[in-house]
Amino acid sequence: MPAFLDIPNSDSLVLRNASVPACLIEGLPAGTNVHDDGIANIDIVIADGFIDALHPTGQNATPADIDLSQSMVWPCFADVHTHIDKGHIWPRKQNPDGTRPGALSSTAADRAENWTTEDLRARMEFSLRCAYAHGTAALRTHLDSTAPQHKISWPVFAGLRDAWKDRITLQGVCLEPIWGYADRAFGTEIADLMVEYGGILGAVLNIQDDTDNLLDFVIGLALDRELELDFHVDEMGDPDAKSFDNICEALIRNGYNRPVNVGHCCSLAIRPQDEMNRALDLAAEANLRVTSLPMCNLFLQGRQFEANGHDRRSQTPRWRGVTILHELKARGIPVAIASDNTRDPFYAYGDLDAVEVFSQAVRIAQLDYPVGDWPMAITRTPAETMGLSDVGRLKAGGPADIVIFRARSYSELIPRPQSDRIVLRGGKAIDTTPPDYRELDDILARQPA
Repeated sequence: MPAFLDIPNSDSLVLRNASVPACLIEGLPAGTNVHDDGIANIDIVIADGFIDALHPTGQNATPADIDLSQSMVWPCFADVHTHIDKGHIWPRKQNPDGTRPGALSSTAADRAENWTTEDLRARMEFSLRCAYAHGTAALRTHLDSTAPQHKISWPVFAGLRDAWKDRITLQGVCLEPIWGYADRAFGTEIADLMVEYGGILGAVLNIQDDTDNLLDFVIGLALDRELELDFHVDEMGDPDAKSFDNICEALIRNGYNRPVNVGHCCSLAIRPQDEMNRALDLAAEANLRVTSLPMCNLFLQGRQFEANGHDRRSQTPRWRGVTILHELKARGIPVAIASDNTRDPFYAYGDLDAVEVFSQAVRIAQLDYPVGDWPMAITRTPAETMGLSDVGRLKAGGPADIVIFRARSYSELIPRPQSDRIVLRGGKAIDTTPPDYRELDDILARQPA
């Protein structure tokens, strides 16, 4: 779809009359008009790839300025929880029943059969091209790191990180079930691999034996090597899944002082109120940051089947798996939302489009009345989790990495997919056409040697 506005290829631009969520402006100019919905009207001065200045709309306007007519402007996005090593395998390996166990078994089979260097590089690059076209400037991906896959995937990731460094800041987290660290030698090998490749130490926790000892070991590995931590946590609808609490207690017990990102945390939503309150207290003390994956959890959680001979019928889901975003945020715990999986057995849909993530999250988790500062959940908050101070915000002196929408308000932004958005990187418009799925036909059709 063609862009709705022509942006000249110039080193100097003035974008006048923009509507920007005030929470995404660092250093709101004095005198700026901010509406009840939290939208500020500003002019954006761009010079040599950077934002030179931000002004209240209407100051020093000239005929050469580009009038946005109140079109919304956001900074480029940060997607802090993805799985681009799994991305786009759905055409060759679907989920047999739409459940999480089905996703695990299908993905493991495809990984063992197909995840060569060539296969990974093609699919991961395709995913990055999608994210870039939609306006993402920073992306963190989890990488399946069970042996022997860790020796294939991490060199591919490192090569892509270098190749894409001027377009997307790419971070990697090793993905390994916490019980895999019971093999202390392998756990040490993984931690050393993270040092070698500049990765983040990660683990998956739900309900398992020996949780505290395993966590102490993983956190000890991170402390010894000065590594960051990022966990998948309680991705299930069982109130007995309390690894969220175990992680908090282990971080406090071991004196790990860096912020730690945890994803999913679904079971928090169905635990008793007193347990929830205690978990929130622990999370605040442990300096936890939480990322919700509403679209993937919507796909997997609450899906039930009843066998009837060879027939299988789906029941209407009774719960949708989203964690307690509002309660976490009210307690001062930073909350992000992210894409998670894309066209794979864990989530059959998605395109690494942060706008889709936001618009769906608003509906699913009722991030409205008011929208308030929820736009930070796909911009500033995940960027801060990633340690990036120039991503996910508009500020004087920051990069001119912005997304311009035809929409002028949330009521215009959320109903439509915004396919005609304009993405500026370094102040210059990029091609926002996502890659054609046909490009993957050959790689997905190949059989392992």
